[in-house]
Formats: sequence, structure tokens, C-alpha cells
Amino acid sequence: MGQQNFRVGRLEQEIQREVNDILLKRVRDPRVQGVTVTGVEVTGDLQQATIYYSLLSDLASVNKKAAEGLDAATGLIRKELGSRLTIYKTPELIFKKDDSIQYGNHIDELIRQLDQQD
Repeated sequence: MGQQNFRVGRLEQEIQREVNDILLKRVRDPRVQGVTVTGVEVTGDLQQATIYYSLLSDLASVNKKAAEGLDAATGLIRKELGSRLTIYKTPELIFKKDDSIQYGNHIDELIRQLDQQD
């Protein structure tokens, strides 16, 4: 059991590193500029990878464009990933916005406001 978990964990880190690299160097779509992969969750059977990403902007329009850009680039990203990873079958990729980052920023903002009131 432990060995499998270790493999999945290592694969998740590898996918995170590679997808960030692919987004930076391979995807020429301006809509995905500023997208950072913050985490990856791979299913136990390695069939599926959920890729969590964050954006610097919380504008709905920017978020919508980024999601569309990632959708459009998924095939390319998966193909590129397939040639870089050492596993037999490249998992299906699902991109999900990571809202915990924004939540953190929101908390920071609230703390700043509290500090100013003193």
C-alpha cells in the first residue's frame, strides 16, 4: 500500500512541475498566461489527474478566459506530458481552479484592514 501512495505522490509532483513548464514554454495561448499549477491529485489507478491552478486575477472575465484556454490546450498539454512522464499511460487531465489561494488572499486583506483600524 505505502509503495503505491509513494508512487502517486511522486507522480503528482512530477505532473505539477511539468505542466507548469509546459504552460510556460509550450502553450502559446495568451489566455493561460498567469496560470500557475498549485497542486495535482491523481486517482489511485492513475487514470485521472485533477490539476489545480491559481490565477493572479480574480476578475471573472480573466478566469473564464483562462478556463477556456486550458480547455483548448488540454490535448497539447497531455500529449507533451506523455512524452515527459515515465509512466505507461498518461492520465486524463481535469483542470480545476484552486480557490484556497484566493481565500488566503482574502484573509490577508481582512488582517490588513484590521491592522489599519488600530
